[in-house]
Amino acid sequence: MARKSFKFLEFYGYDMLLWSIAAFYVFMVPYTKVEESFNIQAMHDLLYHRHHTENYDHLEFPGVVPRTFVGALLVSVLASPIILAMSLLHLPKDYSLFTVRLVLGCILLSTLRFFRLQIRNKFGRQVEAFFVILVAFQFHMLFYCTRPLPNILALGLVNLAYGHWLKGNFYAALKCLIFATIVFRCDMLLLLCPLGLELLLTKSISFWKALKCCIGTALFCIGLTVLVDTIMWRKLLWPEFEVFWFNSVLNRSSEWGTHPFHWYFTSALPRSLLAAYPLFMLGVLLDRRVLFYTLPVFSFVLLYSKLPHKEVRFIISSVPIFNLAAAIAASRVYNNRRKSFWKLLYVVVLGLLVVSLGCTIITFMASFENYPSGYALKDLHRMGPVTNNTNEQWVHIDPFSAMNGISRFCENDFPWRYSKEEGIPLEEFSQRNFTYLLNEHSNINGFKCLFTANGFSRARFQIGFPPVLMVKEPKVFIHGNIRNKDVMFGSWPGCL
Repeated sequence: MARKSFKFLEFYGYDMLLWSIAAFYVFMVPYTKVEESFNIQAMHDLLYHRHHTENYDHLEFPGVVPRTFVGALLVSVLASPIILAMSLLHLPKDYSLFTVRLVLGCILLSTLRFFRLQIRNKFGRQVEAFFVILVAFQFHMLFYCTRPLPNILALGLVNLAYGHWLKGNFYAALKCLIFATIVFRCDMLLLLCPLGLELLLTKSISFWKALKCCIGTALFCIGLTVLVDTIMWRKLLWPEFEVFWFNSVLNRSSEWGTHPFHWYFTSALPRSLLAAYPLFMLGVLLDRRVLFYTLPVFSFVLLYSKLPHKEVRFIISSVPIFNLAAAIAASRVYNNRRKSFWKLLYVVVLGLLVVSLGCTIITFMASFENYPSGYALKDLHRMGPVTNNTNEQWVHIDPFSAMNGISRFCENDFPWRYSKEEGIPLEEFSQRNFTYLLNEHSNINGFKCLFTANGFSRARFQIGFPPVLMVKEPKVFIHGNIRNKDVMFGSWPGCL
């Protein structure tokens, strides 16, 4: 029995560790932001509205650019048996939110497992162990792997591509990247091109065979996404082509903010990689094999830096390879730790890991407080005076609240009803028939502020314990209609 347990841990111990951390993030921070809105609403609608597409959220709120249903469809199919069982048990709908996020996390971590096993086969178990340690001590990879972002759906295929790359299956790697580019994130083209060029220059692939392989895969992927999304969007559509045109040709993405050219290298990568950032550069110097794998990925980040609008999630696909380079460096330092100079490097590596853990804890604490409207709606459901004879309770959710934690998974059944109608002037709310408002404004005529939901404002460092405090301030105000007696005579915490 002990031998079986040891074998199980040997095969799945690392996966259990990483999955446990990812699951912890899901249960502690279950709600989603606006960037995840399309896929999370699509998963809800596929699971609950099924073939009644007229009730789907994307038809009323299509977003700036259309997104594909392919990823949401895959996750929904895998999650549907669990959702069905929970429906039969009459469990709250927000349990379904945990489910779809955990299913997505399992998909992503399965692809990361494939990559990790190729690391073991090519570089050894010690490098594999350091790779797992670095991933576990970083925040972004395991926090984001359960979040239904297009970048994360693409990351699953990128992980498979990296694994095939290490394995020597170069054409399979190209196929994975083509799928990710055409279906999920057109910007993966910036990774596909440097990788393909390197494989051609090193004569790892044949040009004509690669061309036939790429064209065939591209046609299949275009056919798949056009078929699925034309049905779901009710018009002929290739979503990622429209995203490419909007972001790259029209350069409209810069309307959502810009950063300088160096931002990915001076801010995003240091925060994403933490200890792995200096270590991956050391790995390039210590092992000549590392340059072959890091150069296309480095080129991907460099090319992406040309676009003015930048976010950490845009380059998250570079993190696994940089972690590999860092793990190779850490392994070399560990093996030579008894030598005088290497002993100092070993102490530095240990210090970097401790710093990484501290930064991850601080970032998690900030993220925990960064979804105020999700908690606000949950508290409203809990405190709202609802009886069997209660009339419909209409809740208006303003754009700020919709972007900071609320999805359709957070909504309850009758008597609760919800509206996300946009563009209503504040003075007009008193003329509407809303029972409650979730709003970023503290005072609205015709309504009384019932309670507030605090959100993260900034981190404050101090001498003492804890050394870092999360400063919070009211972000979402929950208002009740003063003409509703049930609301006015209810017991509410009030607003300061």
